Amino acid sequence: MTSLSLRRETAQVRAARRRAPAAGAGPGRWAVLAALVVLAVVMLVPFAIVTLNALKTPAEYAANGPLALPGGIYLDGLVEFWNRVDFGRKLLNSFLISASVAVLAVTLAVLNAYALGIGRVRGRLWILVLFLMANTLPQEALVYPLYYIAKEVGLYDSRMAVILIFTVVQGAFGTYLLAAVLGDFPREIIEAAAMDGAGRWRILWRIVVPVSRPTLTVLAIFFFIWTWNEFFLPLVFLISNDNQTVPVALGVLQGDKMMDVTMSSASALLGIIPAVVFFLIFQRTLTRGVTVGAVK
Repeated sequence: MTSLSLRRETAQVRAARRRAPAAGAGPGRWAVLAALVVLAVVMLVPFAIVTLNALKTPAEYAANGPLALPGGIYLDGLVEFWNRVDFGRKLLNSFLISASVAVLAVTLAVLNAYALGIGRVRGRLWILVLFLMANTLPQEALVYPLYYIAKEVGLYDSRMAVILIFTVVQGAFGTYLLAAVLGDFPREIIEAAAMDGAGRWRILWRIVVPVSRPTLTVLAIFFFIWTWNEFFLPLVFLISNDNQTVPVALGVLQGDKMMDVTMSSASALLGIIPAVVFFLIFQRTLTRGVTVGAVK
């Protein structure tokens, strides 16, 4: 009995010690949670207002204003906008361009960073500086030479032109980031693989890429979202209705004099939903990739 009582007391003391830090940090945790809730509400209010106005009739908006609740679910604005701009084709164009850029830019960044971070080519520092400078150039400074080149090679008003441009732009950023990551890659693993007879390509695709997969996944997700939201260059290079992307369709239609407020809200809602759905699908993958990268 004495031994059993001693064990119980020891377990109670350990449990109390584990609870003590949590209890002491309680007010701070609640303050952080409250601040996050307030921030989330502030960020979600504009989306809620857009949703409310997208479900109103023009008469309800004119009579009650943008903050009143709709009397019912009015979907004619969504349907009319979808049919007017052929929104299904715009979704397909945006998905094809964004997915292609994500895959190609990550592949290009891996190849460049493998040479710069692990291969240690001559002039590595200056090459990285050039990549960094390329990322600081505004799109307005690049649009004319890119427009002229696209015209000369016959790629103007084609999705391929936008894919190539953003692959290079996003790949430059990915190279700068991955070169720093691969520069700290364990040399012992690479040397062991080389001693086993693995060549450079096999080391890259069988060792470096699998180990760096969380970072590459995060890059691919960001590249997809960034390309999806691009407006200026697609507006310049995609002038035909069949090749336009979702942001271009939304931006061009906003200037139509026949556009009412409820249809504008419907168009904004349809433009937001795909990005939100994509983020929710890959949220766990994104979080896991960021956490693994931080731990490494």
